[in-house]
Amino acid sequence: MANTYTKIYIMAVFAVKYRRALLNDYVQDQVYNIITTALRDMKCIPIAINGTSDHIHILYTLNPNLSVSDTVKEMKRQSSAWINQQRNFLGKFSWQEGYGAFSYSHSAIEKVKAYIENQKEHHSSKAFMQEYRGLLDKFEIEYKEEYILTDPM
Repeated sequence: MANTYTKIYIMAVFAVKYRRALLNDYVQDQVYNIITTALRDMKCIPIAINGTSDHIHILYTLNPNLSVSDTVKEMKRQSSAWINQQRNFLGKFSWQEGYGAFSYSHSAIEKVKAYIENQKEHHSSKAFMQEYRGLLDKFEIEYKEEYILTDPM
């Protein structure tokens, strides 16, 4: 075959270091714009980005020349650099080291997109860690409780 054709849908989830509620609405909007630009620069297609004050969900198509870890690393790098340039916080802003990444079929994308777009409403009744464990369980990902999105203090 002369050409390569792919459409790989990924939902990435990552949290603010120590899951601190540092992302106000203004910062969230700016971070979403920065992540959108970063994804486009990597020739990935952003589909939905949303979150709350302590975490973020990003649905995008993966450029097959990149790894998921490369894309997440770059999204985190660019967004945390912007936050730190703004000097909105005492100390240095960081995302937690870990992340979750989940692949979806084309037929599920509208449902996943709606889920991401409704994060604030969703989290009015469900805590982030309950949601995250649910994703890990749904995708049958084995994990150790003590390592779920934690950073050593």
